[in-house]
Amino acid sequence: MARQSFWKGYLKLSLVTCPVAMAPAISASEKIRFHTLNRATGNRVESRYVDAGTGKPVPEDDIARGYQNGDDSFVLLDDAELDAVALQSTRTIDIEAFVPADSIAWVYYDTPHYLTPTDRVGEEAFSVIREAMAATKTGGIARLVLYRRERAVLLLPSGTGIVVWTLRYGDEVRPDDAYFASIADEKPAAKAPSLKALALVRQLIEARTVAWSPKLVRDPVEERLHDIIAAKQKGRRPASKPEPTEAKTGNVVNIMDALRRSIAQEK
Repeated sequence: MARQSFWKGYLKLSLVTCPVAMAPAISASEKIRFHTLNRATGNRVESRYVDAGTGKPVPEDDIARGYQNGDDSFVLLDDAELDAVALQSTRTIDIEAFVPADSIAWVYYDTPHYLTPTDRVGEEAFSVIREAMAATKTGGIARLVLYRRERAVLLLPSGTGIVVWTLRYGDEVRPDDAYFASIADEKPAAKAPSLKALALVRQLIEARTVAWSPKLVRDPVEERLHDIIAAKQKGRRPASKPEPTEAKTGNVVNIMDALRRSIAQEK
């Protein structure tokens, strides 16, 4: 299959530059998408901007962006003002700094992309940057305009290529202290019951440990939708909705008894 890219530009580190191409590492093209229709006519329904006060459609030339600073007060910004704060170049990944690759928490990672060199001449510079990051176990921090928005990105070596992760901004990430602070930071006590419980949980984990496969994260809802659509296309009535399997909950007083039953069930 031919390699497709949605972005082409340059990877730059100080005076070292090489042409590169980038493609999304994930795809939603295979997902089922629905259109909004008029049930009476079967025609698609169009969406339009309507003035909330007058109820009349707004011409495209009159549509503007604004920041709300009160209940009914907005600060309007035109395209020139928004362009003034954008990056000067949208086609250069200029690595500004390096950080230890394992120092960025998972919650900052957003969307992965594959970065590859586009010619043999630039491949050597690309490979040198990639191998230097791998040797130092670091990732490169840069800024880039993607999806009509300026984003911070992290470059990490991956095999013979580089993965470019868009990163969430600091004000987008909620600190975990508000959620985890009330949980006691204690390990199971070094007592016979706790140690036995720990051993039983480890046994339960070992019983359920399997080799990683993308099939472990398949989408059963998507599969069910395909079955329903295929049945309706053939004029058949879709099968009835399967009964949900609810987890049985009870007043489990003894965790040891629950663990022993769990392991017996696994066997």
